[in-house]
Amino acid sequence: MNAPLSDLLDWVIIGGGIHGVHLAVQLIGEAGVAPERLRIIDPGPTLLRSWKRCSANTGMRYLRSPAVHHLDLDPWSLLRYAETVEQREGEARPLFAPPYSRPSVELFAEHCADVVSRYDLEALHIQDTASEITLSCDRVSVALGESGTLSARHVLLAMGAAAQPRWPAWASTLMAHGMHIYHIFDPGFRLAPETWPGRVAVIGGGISGAQAAMRLADGKREVHLIARHALRKHQFDSDSGWVGPKNMRGFTTIRSLKKRRAMIRAARNVGSLPPDVYRELRASMQRDAIQWHQGEVTASSMGSGAMLQIGSERLYVDAILLATGFEDHRPGGALVDRMIESHDLPCASCGFPVVDNHLRWHPRVFVTGPLADLELGPVSRNIIGARRAAERIVPVAQRA
Repeated sequence: MNAPLSDLLDWVIIGGGIHGVHLAVQLIGEAGVAPERLRIIDPGPTLLRSWKRCSANTGMRYLRSPAVHHLDLDPWSLLRYAETVEQREGEARPLFAPPYSRPSVELFAEHCADVVSRYDLEALHIQDTASEITLSCDRVSVALGESGTLSARHVLLAMGAAAQPRWPAWASTLMAHGMHIYHIFDPGFRLAPETWPGRVAVIGGGISGAQAAMRLADGKREVHLIARHALRKHQFDSDSGWVGPKNMRGFTTIRSLKKRRAMIRAARNVGSLPPDVYRELRASMQRDAIQWHQGEVTASSMGSGAMLQIGSERLYVDAILLATGFEDHRPGGALVDRMIESHDLPCASCGFPVVDNHLRWHPRVFVTGPLADLELGPVSRNIIGARRAAERIVPVAQRA
């Protein structure tokens, strides 16, 4: 839905994913921003579209995050919503998985839809992309691709990493030769297992690769799961100590941004599986529904298929699905590049914003998600990262 434009808004949020939606809820519900003074810019036909597509592609059944991590204001909102579902449906479907009462993807999506509906956020959604951001002493001007220009007192950059899926060089070469190869996080990709051929390779040993491989392993095809490293089992993306002061107290005392970046990289459990997915994958491997291969991949085209070289092993497949995550680049692409250059915004050596304690990059520019890495630490990109960002930004919005 395209919301009408306003002469001068209080806030423009660029990005309608988990972070953009939660910050909109916080600005309206906690900071008291009038809904008509806020807009969310996102190219999707509905808010949260990219998250829904990615979770559907992987076949994820339960979130990795606990039930208190969601998009509403009250931490107990999702648990209360689940009670209404149980009253309506009885115990027709398991709503949570142990440990930490992790919600099912279906329940989480329903709760998100409820939050979006209660705050009427689709009425504030402009389905478009931002093409230019210009900063002046009294406002921010955001030029849109097709909808004109918005003017606001503040802009919040809530871009995620989803626009930058990581393609290995060998995969790009195969694709150029006409090979059936896809990335699970490509914006237009939809995984329909029934359309896939008889020999399939999934590249990536993390949760997305494991879940996609199990979704493809329906007994009708040969499925190979390939990773550079052994299976890694961790409950969360990073140790739970990073959610609160246990680890963050030391992180915030470090002034060197290069050291902070190193701490973030060391803390993130990249390419790991929570215990329940790990057990399911091992069971699939033990009954030969999925064949596991560990090592670096080189590849060459073989007519309509491909030959993958993994160490001394050769593997012949008809299609390849990449679950190789995202590039660790600063989100925002040319839009953010031009804004940095035009307004001399400070960046660390890794290219990410240098912001203050309130996630303010400029008096009128705030950030969340990956762009807030160096201030929020390893959890910045997760659902709890959106909630931590709100804790920093809302006090400023209340005073504005």
